[in-house]
Amino acid sequence: MKFKKTSLFVMTSLIAVSLAACKSSSVSTGGNSSSYPNKAISVVAPSGAGGGWDLTARSFTKVLSETKLVKEPMTVENKPGGGGTVFMAEYATQDKANNEKLFVNSPPIIINNLKKEGNSPYGYKNSTPLAQLTKDYGAIVVKADSKYKDLKSLLEDIKRNPKNITLAGGSAPGSMDHLIGILPAYKFGIDPTKIKYVSYDGGSEAITALLGNNADVISTDVSSTLEFVKSGKVKVLAVTSPERLQGDVLSKFPTAKEQGIDAEFIIWRGVFGPEKMSKDAYSYWEKTISKLVETDVWKEEVEKQGWQPEYKDGKEFNSFLSEQETQVQDLLKALGMNK
Repeated sequence: MKFKKTSLFVMTSLIAVSLAACKSSSVSTGGNSSSYPNKAISVVAPSGAGGGWDLTARSFTKVLSETKLVKEPMTVENKPGGGGTVFMAEYATQDKANNEKLFVNSPPIIINNLKKEGNSPYGYKNSTPLAQLTKDYGAIVVKADSKYKDLKSLLEDIKRNPKNITLAGGSAPGSMDHLIGILPAYKFGIDPTKIKYVSYDGGSEAITALLGNNADVISTDVSSTLEFVKSGKVKVLAVTSPERLQGDVLSKFPTAKEQGIDAEFIIWRGVFGPEKMSKDAYSYWEKTISKLVETDVWKEEVEKQGWQPEYKDGKEFNSFLSEQETQVQDLLKALGMNK
């Protein structure tokens, strides 16, 4: 009888120790798929309210919450400054293992890291790319009554006398609008350093300059042009997409490629995590975002915002970012603005 009691005690003790070890193991390895997330998630838009990053972050968090794909609270933080460079300096140094803080970005995370003036020492390699969500393309735009009917006639004039034509954009020299504007010229054999570029504080200001005859042509993103095209104020000479876009208005915009100029540039928007994100967190977001982009709610949100959906998972997105980094580096070198 005494032997039976002793055996029972030993077995009970072993089970208790085994359960404790399992629990300890789960915590020490960062938990399993059910333990992440177990805190509120913050998604940072490295800009003020109302811009593309802000709208992307808010749409992303809203749909994840509405569809209950994420059950923990989700909030959006705005952290403007330096076109995203201020936030990246903080994130890459202070939050590099913070699984509960994600952020959204677009090509400036590459451009700011590569250009010489006002550059950031931190780029996408100081993060964990999780997914590309949407895409847009660059547009070369003139006033509706401009003498230019196509991209080639504009480029031929620039080539003959570059200082006679003013190109404007809504970002600083060496930034995205500038690169979109000089890409077709560069591919056409024009020295991009000869092109007269005037920067404005945002795309709407650049369009105002165009309509006010303070610029001959502007480079911007396609989505920013739609209301002005519909109202008959501007016309799009070319877009930087590989083929014509879909839609009643968009399908009328010729590509640079169909005009014999191999100038493609994608303006993507995507989601990133910290550089040292745990495997559990990465796996969670990989599965969750792949489900998100298939929901009707997300598709409706993308359409409402005037975006074009294009999902790339983390691995594919990371590979694409490496390709675009090479393209940006080449353009900045041509401008003499690389590090």
